[in-house]
Amino acid sequence: MPRPEPLSGGRLRLGEAQPTDTDAVLTVERAAFGRDDEADLVRELLSDLSARPLLSLLAREDDRPVGHILFSAARLDGAPDAGPIAILAPLAVVPDAQRRGVGGALVERGLQQLGDSGVGLVFVLGHPSYYPRHGFRPAGPLGFDPPFTIPDEAADAWMVQGLRADVVDTHAGTVVCADSMNRPEHWRE
Repeated sequence: MPRPEPLSGGRLRLGEAQPTDTDAVLTVERAAFGRDDEADLVRELLSDLSARPLLSLLAREDDRPVGHILFSAARLDGAPDAGPIAILAPLAVVPDAQRRGVGGALVERGLQQLGDSGVGLVFVLGHPSYYPRHGFRPAGPLGFDPPFTIPDEAADAWMVQGLRADVVDTHAGTVVCADSMNRPEHWRE
């Protein structure tokens, strides 16, 4: 099967999702995953005060929503001086726009905005072959534990990226996530 044509920069627009975009965001999540689980999590996180500050980015190809990424606030237990941290979850791209650079554009824009806002660490439980392309590396060996135990065979899926050079090497601890995400079913890859 031929690889889809990459999206051109002029056709892909990224911006912060507004409250009026919620239906579009949830539609992207459902289409990308083929189920409601991620859409339900996004809906909960958007109204969860413990997840704030949030960064919710929506990608549009022309005027059609094709991708969404959500970063929610977290904290590092045992390292209050680590500063603001975030969790990337979920990243969604509708099937006909996958493998065209939409997800990568969302990740890169989100990391840039978070870094500019002072966030020092970003964590993700995701595909270990995808996220390292965007600067993530396994978090466990660096001393960062997930909110829930992850099976050994998925340990490399728990990753971190330092947005400030000093944070990864000078801190460690257990990530405490937003209340909506604080359930074991959200921590399976």
